[in-house]
Amino acid sequence: MYKRKLYLFGLLSTFILFIALASAAVTAHLTRTNLEQSQLAQSLLSEHQQLSSTSYRLFKQLTDELIFGKSANQANVRNKQERIDQSIARIKQFELAQRDALGLDATQGSVEDTDELEALIGSIVGEFRAIASRNDSTPLKEQERLHTLLESTIDNQFREAINAAVVRQSSVVSGINSSIDTLNTSIVWFTIILGAITCPFILLGCYWLFNALYHPLTVIRTGTDAIASGNYHYRLPETLDSEFTDLVKAFNSMIVRLGAHEDKASAHRKQLEYEVETRTRALQEVNNKLTQLDTKRRQFMADVSHELRTPLTIIRGEAQVTLRQQTATVEIYQETLNTILEQSVKLSKLVDDLLLLARAEMHEFTLDVAQCTLESELSEQVTKWQKVIKTRDITFQSQLQHNQSVVIDKERIIQALTILVENANKYSSPGAPIIVALDDDNNWIRINIMDTSDGISSSDLEHIFERFVRLKRQGDGMGLGLSIAKAIAEAHGGTLTARSELSKGSVFTLSLKKPASH
Repeated sequence: MYKRKLYLFGLLSTFILFIALASAAVTAHLTRTNLEQSQLAQSLLSEHQQLSSTSYRLFKQLTDELIFGKSANQANVRNKQERIDQSIARIKQFELAQRDALGLDATQGSVEDTDELEALIGSIVGEFRAIASRNDSTPLKEQERLHTLLESTIDNQFREAINAAVVRQSSVVSGINSSIDTLNTSIVWFTIILGAITCPFILLGCYWLFNALYHPLTVIRTGTDAIASGNYHYRLPETLDSEFTDLVKAFNSMIVRLGAHEDKASAHRKQLEYEVETRTRALQEVNNKLTQLDTKRRQFMADVSHELRTPLTIIRGEAQVTLRQQTATVEIYQETLNTILEQSVKLSKLVDDLLLLARAEMHEFTLDVAQCTLESELSEQVTKWQKVIKTRDITFQSQLQHNQSVVIDKERIIQALTILVENANKYSSPGAPIIVALDDDNNWIRINIMDTSDGISSSDLEHIFERFVRLKRQGDGMGLGLSIAKAIAEAHGGTLTARSELSKGSVFTLSLKKPASH
């Protein structure tokens, strides 16, 4: 039932559309034809006006030739004659095209009058030439032949002929414009009438389709909205027209299958999310470890290549310079070997320090720990430092209980403290004291190395424990000392921190955990 009505509505709409398209095509063709005819007529009228203007200027120049002699205006005369010939040729071409388009009745006499006009212009030019060739000594105003040419032939015959051609072409242009106006008016009325006839049919057809299909479409849309919202228990009613029965049954069957698939998909999705989350977490952990290892490897290689270059360059340079000397003495060889030995020792120490840092970063720092009394060990070590650094007053202060012991690698802790004391000595002003203080804070034992140096700025304080950082170019260090000291402290489960004030000095604190009490 709906199918036949839809076919009928489609055929009616197609017929109306065909009429509208055919009308538009015919209208476009007629409009294009009229525009072409109007353009041709305007061009022809313009050529007639151009011919009139050029001819009169040619006649004036020929008259000047009679007055001033043959040598006057010859180039302009030839130019005007060529332009007149070209204009007449175009006029003939346009008139033939216009006659083919409009017919003989509408263009009666146009082609023939142009031939006569061409002949008249030729005869006028010939008459000027004939008068000029006579060499008549009679004044020009008294020559009857010239008077007849100017007054009768040009002013009367030529003027009437050219005016007639212009008037005739103007009437053709007016006729074409009137035809275009009539066509436009007809198109407007035809469009209005066609719209008045077809619009009611289209509106009625749309109204019928809306009423006939609105209810089934509303029911189906409600079902799709229910499915989209996840309600797979909804069922479409099977009371619609027969055309929709199969659709409703298929739709309800699809809802059942979608519900079953959604339940399975939800279970699989949860399981998959769990597995993906678990494996992603594991991969992230592995990736983070690999990234850290790779970063440390890159940094280590960069530091090694940077710091090994100088001693190796010196060793190679000293050897090359000595080998080039053909008469080198024993003293020169000894001096060269001493330099090489000195640089080799520095190189060996640098390699040892780098390996220590690398092992610490790879968590492979091995400690030989034992229980020792930190107060007595530090007091003894301060005495040794005073003997080594004789120009510096190094004092020891302790607030610990006697016999307070810790479990440490004594050699490594002494190494870290020696680095801190040497830094304090290096960067303090001459004669300034260094204080080694020992105290405890709850579960921590703190060793403070205090100096009265120029201090460290807050921006530099953030980077002093990085490898190869040297804030001041004093001494021959390579900027690894504080990094090694920090690595030793962290290997013991402790910390190494620094605080400083400009012009007041710095305090480096090595914190170690107290042993657990039993």
